[in-house]
Amino acid sequence: MDTNKNLYTVVYTAVVVLIVSALLAFVSTALKDKQDANEKADIMGQIMTAAQFGTRAELQGLGNSNVLAKFDEELAESFTVNLAGEKVADLQRDKVYPAKELKAQNYKIKGAGEPELPVFIFKNGKTVVPIYGAGLWGPIWGYIAFEEDLTTIASAYFDHDSETAGLGARIKDDPDFQHEFNGEKADFAGTRIFEIVKGGAPKEADGKTSVIDNKIDAITGATMTCKGLDEAINTWLGAYKAYFGKNASTSSCCGECAQDCGKCTEGCDEAENNCGEE
Repeated sequence: MDTNKNLYTVVYTAVVVLIVSALLAFVSTALKDKQDANEKADIMGQIMTAAQFGTRAELQGLGNSNVLAKFDEELAESFTVNLAGEKVADLQRDKVYPAKELKAQNYKIKGAGEPELPVFIFKNGKTVVPIYGAGLWGPIWGYIAFEEDLTTIASAYFDHDSETAGLGARIKDDPDFQHEFNGEKADFAGTRIFEIVKGGAPKEADGKTSVIDNKIDAITGATMTCKGLDEAINTWLGAYKAYFGKNASTSSCCGECAQDCGKCTEGCDEAENNCGEE
């Protein structure tokens, strides 16, 4: 074939493209299992960070195989529930939901179908549920761990795809921001289950100690990311509201009127639950 003709150039280019495509396909297939294992270990590490089994850096330092083993060791049970709060199906012990699967469930939560809402319960008493939404530049997601009363937030971990470094990216990179969630309450009876408040959450009289409620301070300069995270939290916790209501511990009701609390008072001190009685 005459190498100076256009036909030669076209054929040569086509052959090169085919060879490169075949090599890329082979490499992608060969690495798929490793990529899947990396993704699964990363998600398990995020979930266990929320469940207070170590910092993100500590868990990453364990290596994939040890993270998978620790997740299996510490997990008591995992399953999915529907919007009515009913258990639908048990999950395989290594089943987690990557961001792309959370995105699909997010559409369903917003009215596109019946979502699969995963629940992870650990032997230390923490119940972890995911959240997913839109930040300023891309998706944001994370995991919120609740104490056994399913009202008090034990801890939280958040991640993102492309938020601004030093600003919106702090939802992942700033442990102090994530630690603000520790010990706060989810207000499932209110109009907003949780709020990330621009300008500051309520403080005690000393002006420094945060009030234990359902509000935390927003990140300065990251308004849109915080709004997206706020919306994601309220959307997903709203989807779990029926499950939490059915399974919440009665301990948080003691000393309160059962009608106000909206939970069974079995096991509470009867003297503390005389609703309106003299």
